[in-house]
Amino acid sequence: MLGRRSKSAVIERSVAETSSRAVEKAAETVSELAERAVVAAREAQRVATPALRVATFSGEMMTEGIKRHVIQGVSVPVYGVSKTVADCFRFRNRIGVNIAVEALRDAWRNKKATSEELWHYAKVCRVLNVMRPYFDSLA
Repeated sequence: MLGRRSKSAVIERSVAETSSRAVEKAAETVSELAERAVVAAREAQRVATPALRVATFSGEMMTEGIKRHVIQGVSVPVYGVSKTVADCFRFRNRIGVNIAVEALRDAWRNKKATSEELWHYAKVCRVLNVMRPYFDSLA
């Protein structure tokens, strides 16, 4: 028969072992879920429908021009008009130059973007020399 101290020591040891096993199991589960998410993300890029075009951004191109809008109580990051126009010129080979020029004209005519903003984001997205002739024709 065990004394009171030894019973509590056995119980404490049992609880400690059980909790450490639970932590290990949780870590394994999280690790497995992360691996599945990475695999699912890789497979998602190969899906045929709907057709998605993935654009990559890095550094300043990714962080500049983001405005926050609250939609149904959720703060959503959205790129501004000037940044979007510059991105259209950046991906002009994918979407077509005519769409990029139309976006520039629309933003300029409807006064959705100023010349300073367009110039700034053209520099950020490294399309200043590409946008310059179209921008000069508008001004």
